[in-house]
Amino acid sequence: MRVLLCPDKFAGTLSAPEVAAAVAAGWREIAESDELLIRPLADGGPGFVDVLADALGGHRVAVPIVDPLGRPAAGEILLTADGTAYVESAQACGLHLLAPPERDPKATTSFGLGLLVAAAVERGAGRVVVGLGGSATNDSGAGMLTALGVTPLDAAGLALPYGGAALAAVAGLDGAPRLRGVDLVAATDVDNPLLGLHGASNVFGPQKGADRADVLLLDSALERFAMVLERDLPGCPASLGALPGGGAAGGTGAAILALGGRCESGIGLVSRAIGLDAALDAVDLVITGEGSFDHQSLRGKVVAGVAGAARDRGLPCVVLAGQVSTGRREAAAAGVTDAYSLVDHFGGDEHGLAEALSRPADGLRELGARLAGQWSRARRV
Repeated sequence: MRVLLCPDKFAGTLSAPEVAAAVAAGWREIAESDELLIRPLADGGPGFVDVLADALGGHRVAVPIVDPLGRPAAGEILLTADGTAYVESAQACGLHLLAPPERDPKATTSFGLGLLVAAAVERGAGRVVVGLGGSATNDSGAGMLTALGVTPLDAAGLALPYGGAALAAVAGLDGAPRLRGVDLVAATDVDNPLLGLHGASNVFGPQKGADRADVLLLDSALERFAMVLERDLPGCPASLGALPGGGAAGGTGAAILALGGRCESGIGLVSRAIGLDAALDAVDLVITGEGSFDHQSLRGKVVAGVAGAARDRGLPCVVLAGQVSTGRREAAAAGVTDAYSLVDHFGGDEHGLAEALSRPADGLRELGARLAGQWSRARRV
């Protein structure tokens, strides 16, 4: 039997290659003669550069940057032979970079991401692909724009401080983007717009530490900033706050659109890079997964892309996740044959959650063995 293992990371515990390796180890305990194709995936969030580096090769360049609170941090860009540079917002803006008490989307900044993009431009890249996802920010990319030469100003002409809340006072812009004509692409893990009920502040703000009052403040501030960008930044598209993908990474997608860039599916971009279509055409079963299989999983993330492609080929697709909250009917409509939760595997409730967080590789190995017992024609009897 030929099995494709193409998971995303389990955020906070295992990288995508580690997830795939654990499942593969369990499968081989039961059906060692089966052919396993291992193709770890990313959708623009954490692990984006690592997965692409494994698939494309290229040269990784270390870049000194800052984290979401402006503290020194380390980042890198991936430069490939075709003149493309890949950068990852999570390296500079990632929620995992902050301790829980530090998480405040009113104050966090995307400035470090701007330093990564600027480094890619200075290295001569003709195309810069920015992986968006897993961010701690909600500043609509204002920090990134500042690092690229476009500074938001208040009514007195003073530069605004870091953070999304400060944008409530934005009145204009100073400077021009230093991009040297690069083709700028946002690889997004979501299709949410910048503003409104399904926008960056309402949907993702609470995950980053925002309460209800914060969400209302931030959405209003981002609306004001979008108006200023449309008015003062040449080439900014109209209706910026409503464009799909603008809400990615705390609204950084909107900043990339405002700079004349475009949004692409992160999973689609990575899938092409690793040859996912060819792998799907050559297998009998697909196993994918992520840390939490929930309603957001079906809005442009890895699981949605993989399950849809499997469904189109008539292939069964099994999802492994730390937690599963997506309904069976909704999952089936997206192409998911079955879904298994590490929390449930370890007994459910608080004990199961603790085990899933502390022993994810063990659980995935055991689930891999379980799936081999159910699916493989070569399983030991």
